[in-house]
Amino acid sequence: MRHPAKYTDTLLPILAEFLVDCGRILDPFAGTCKIRQVRLDAVCNELEWEWASIGNASNVGNALALPYRDGAFDAVATSCTYGNRMADRYDGRDGSRRNTYRCALGHDLHPANSGAMQWGEAYREFHVAAWRECWRVLRPGGRLVLNISDHIRKGKRIEVAQWHCDALQDIGFRFIIGRSAQTPRNGFGKNGNARVEHEQVFVFEKE
Repeated sequence: MRHPAKYTDTLLPILAEFLVDCGRILDPFAGTCKIRQVRLDAVCNELEWEWASIGNASNVGNALALPYRDGAFDAVATSCTYGNRMADRYDGRDGSRRNTYRCALGHDLHPANSGAMQWGEAYREFHVAAWRECWRVLRPGGRLVLNISDHIRKGKRIEVAQWHCDALQDIGFRFIIGRSAQTPRNGFGKNGNARVEHEQVFVFEKE
């Protein structure tokens, strides 16, 4: 079984640079725990037990209700879902090729998994709640490192990265730095020839 949205290898040295002086690190949306290629001792939380098992996750549970005390971590490093067509409920029975969370897992996602959420109000409400939970488990002065990307929908660029940047600052995080990285992107679906070439890595600090 595979995970359809692991960190691209290009991003790993960027994450390592931004986490070099951090102590205890959490990935609340850990997938198969690829963050451990950056920090072997990272604490991984993953909702889908199959992916959690592949990565030997520290906890199988909901990112909106993390089982950790307030201020337990020096850093949160994660890549949340992008609200793109990877959230489609497509089952692959017509033989066409699509890179979706559901197809990779082989069944419907957990109801609390944002991987089933298209860009919209529910997606945004979910992630505000998730970022508030990250705020809770970070110590004062702790760091949040986020890998995120825009996507194309109906030929229009959806400004997902900027929305997350604004939402985190509304919660109280202070923006520190951003870095763009060109990465291989999906080439499937209606927007296969109109892809956003770069992903973003943002760094924030809990004030």
